[in-house]
Amino acid sequence: MNSLALALFVGVTMAVGALGGMATSSSVNTWYQGLVKPAWNPPSWLFAPVWTVLYVLMGVAAWKVWQEGKFWGVPGALFALQLALNFGWSWLFFGQRRPDLALVEIVVLWVSILAMILSFRQVSGVTQWLLLPYILWVTFAGYLNFTLWSLNRGL
Repeated sequence: MNSLALALFVGVTMAVGALGGMATSSSVNTWYQGLVKPAWNPPSWLFAPVWTVLYVLMGVAAWKVWQEGKFWGVPGALFALQLALNFGWSWLFFGQRRPDLALVEIVVLWVSILAMILSFRQVSGVTQWLLLPYILWVTFAGYLNFTLWSLNRGL
Protein backbone atom coordinates (compact mmCIF):
# COMPACT_ATOMS: atom_id res chain seq x y z
CA MET A 1 0.00 0.00 0.00
CA ASN A 2 2.80 2.45 0.85
CA SER A 3 4.66 1.91 -2.42
CA LEU A 4 1.39 2.16 -4.36
CA ALA A 5 0.58 5.46 -2.63
CA LEU A 6 4.10 6.75 -3.35
CA ALA A 7 3.70 5.81 -7.02
CA LEU A 8 0.33 7.56 -7.09
CA PHE A 9 1.66 10.82 -5.59
CA VAL A 10 4.68 10.86 -7.89
CA GLY A 11 2.50 9.86 -10.83
CA VAL A 12 0.07 12.71 -10.23
CA THR A 13 2.87 15.27 -10.11
CA MET A 14 4.46 13.79 -13.23
CA ALA A 15 1.08 13.92 -15.01
CA VAL A 16 0.77 17.61 -14.21
CA GLY A 17 4.30 18.04 -15.53
CA ALA A 18 3.33 16.23 -18.72
CA LEU A 19 0.33 18.53 -19.17
CA GLY A 20 2.60 21.53 -18.66
CA GLY A 21 5.01 20.02 -21.16
CA MET A 22 2.21 19.80 -23.71
CA ALA A 23 1.47 23.51 -23.22
CA THR A 24 5.18 24.27 -23.47
CA SER A 25 5.77 22.22 -26.60
CA SER A 26 3.44 24.44 -28.62
CA SER A 27 5.89 27.35 -28.37
CA VAL A 28 9.28 26.24 -27.09
CA ASN A 29 10.76 25.58 -30.54
CA THR A 30 9.05 28.50 -32.26
CA TRP A 31 7.97 31.58 -30.32
CA TYR A 32 10.36 31.04 -27.39
CA GLN A 33 13.37 30.67 -29.71
CA GLY A 34 12.64 34.13 -31.13
CA LEU A 35 12.69 35.88 -27.76
CA VAL A 36 15.61 38.02 -26.66
CA LYS A 37 17.18 36.12 -23.76
CA PRO A 38 19.73 37.05 -21.11
CA ALA A 39 23.22 35.57 -21.37
CA TRP A 40 22.50 33.49 -18.24
CA ASN A 41 19.40 31.83 -19.74
CA PRO A 42 19.75 28.07 -19.13
CA PRO A 43 20.02 25.80 -22.16
CA SER A 44 16.71 24.30 -23.25
CA TRP A 45 17.84 20.73 -22.57
CA LEU A 46 18.19 21.51 -18.84
CA PHE A 47 14.53 22.19 -18.12
CA ALA A 48 13.10 18.68 -18.59
CA PRO A 49 15.53 16.89 -16.24
CA VAL A 50 15.28 19.62 -13.60
CA TRP A 51 11.48 19.55 -13.66
CA THR A 52 11.45 15.75 -13.56
CA VAL A 53 13.49 15.77 -10.35
CA LEU A 54 11.33 18.53 -8.87
CA TYR A 55 8.09 16.67 -9.64
CA VAL A 56 9.46 13.50 -8.04
CA LEU A 57 10.49 15.45 -4.93
CA MET A 58 7.01 17.08 -4.76
CA GLY A 59 5.37 13.68 -4.97
CA VAL A 60 7.61 12.21 -2.29
CA ALA A 61 6.96 15.18 0.01
CA ALA A 62 3.19 14.83 -0.41
CA TRP A 63 3.45 11.09 0.20
CA LYS A 64 5.40 11.71 3.43
CA VAL A 65 2.58 13.95 4.68
CA TRP A 66 0.01 11.37 3.58
CA GLN A 67 1.94 8.66 5.49
CA GLU A 68 1.44 10.68 8.66
CA GLY A 69 -2.31 10.79 8.01
CA LYS A 70 -2.32 14.58 7.65
CA PHE A 71 -2.56 15.09 3.89
CA TRP A 72 -6.31 15.66 3.60
CA GLY A 73 -7.32 19.19 4.51
CA VAL A 74 -5.06 22.22 4.26
CA PRO A 75 -1.85 20.36 3.23
CA GLY A 76 -3.61 18.51 0.42
CA ALA A 77 -5.43 21.65 -0.73
CA LEU A 78 -2.15 23.57 -0.88
CA PHE A 79 -0.52 20.71 -2.77
CA ALA A 80 -3.35 20.71 -5.33
CA LEU A 81 -3.30 24.50 -5.58
CA GLN A 82 0.40 24.74 -6.32
CA LEU A 83 0.13 21.92 -8.89
CA ALA A 84 -2.69 23.77 -10.66
CA LEU A 85 -0.70 27.02 -10.57
CA ASN A 86 2.39 25.17 -11.78
CA PHE A 87 0.48 24.00 -14.84
CA GLY A 88 -1.13 27.44 -15.19
CA TRP A 89 2.24 29.10 -15.52
CA SER A 90 3.22 26.85 -18.45
CA TRP A 91 -0.13 27.46 -20.09
CA LEU A 92 0.14 31.24 -19.71
CA PHE A 93 3.81 31.63 -20.62
CA PHE A 94 4.10 29.12 -23.45
CA GLY A 95 0.55 28.18 -24.40
CA GLN A 96 -0.81 31.74 -24.45
CA ARG A 97 2.59 33.39 -25.03
CA ARG A 98 1.87 35.85 -22.23
CA PRO A 99 4.99 36.38 -20.12
CA ASP A 100 3.28 39.39 -18.52
CA LEU A 101 0.40 37.32 -17.11
CA ALA A 102 2.76 34.44 -16.33
CA LEU A 103 4.87 36.83 -14.24
CA VAL A 104 1.89 37.72 -12.06
CA GLU A 105 0.91 34.06 -11.85
CA ILE A 106 4.39 32.88 -10.83
CA VAL A 107 4.29 35.21 -7.82
CA VAL A 108 1.06 33.53 -6.71
CA LEU A 109 2.65 30.12 -7.42
CA TRP A 110 5.66 31.04 -5.28
CA VAL A 111 3.44 32.07 -2.36
CA SER A 112 1.45 28.83 -2.67
CA ILE A 113 4.67 26.78 -2.64
CA LEU A 114 5.84 28.59 0.48
CA ALA A 115 2.46 27.97 2.15
CA MET A 116 2.68 24.29 1.20
CA ILE A 117 6.21 24.01 2.59
CA LEU A 118 5.15 25.60 5.88
CA SER A 119 2.10 23.35 6.08
CA PHE A 120 4.03 20.18 5.21
CA ARG A 121 6.86 21.08 7.62
CA GLN A 122 4.43 20.96 10.55
CA VAL A 123 3.79 17.31 9.71
CA SER A 124 7.22 16.13 8.57
CA GLY A 125 10.36 18.23 8.79
CA VAL A 126 12.06 16.35 5.96
CA THR A 127 9.50 17.70 3.49
CA GLN A 128 10.89 21.22 3.72
CA TRP A 129 14.21 19.91 2.44
CA LEU A 130 12.50 17.92 -0.30
CA LEU A 131 10.68 21.07 -1.45
CA LEU A 132 13.56 23.54 -1.07
CA PRO A 133 14.90 22.89 -4.61
CA TYR A 134 11.39 23.52 -5.98
CA ILE A 135 10.97 26.95 -4.40
CA LEU A 136 14.54 27.88 -5.34
CA TRP A 137 13.94 26.87 -8.96
CA VAL A 138 10.63 28.77 -9.09
CA THR A 139 12.42 31.81 -7.62
CA PHE A 140 14.94 31.56 -10.43
CA ALA A 141 12.16 30.96 -12.99
CA GLY A 142 10.35 34.04 -11.72
CA TYR A 143 13.45 36.16 -12.21
CA LEU A 144 13.94 34.66 -15.66
CA ASN A 145 10.27 35.31 -16.49
CA PHE A 146 10.68 38.95 -15.37
CA THR A 147 13.85 39.34 -17.44
CA LEU A 148 12.28 37.79 -20.55
CA TRP A 149 9.23 40.02 -20.17
CA SER A 150 11.45 43.09 -19.73
CA LEU A 151 13.63 42.29 -22.74
CA ASN A 152 10.72 41.48 -25.04
CA ARG A 153 7.99 43.98 -24.12
CA GLY A 154 8.17 45.74 -27.47
CA LEU A 155 8.19 42.60 -29.61
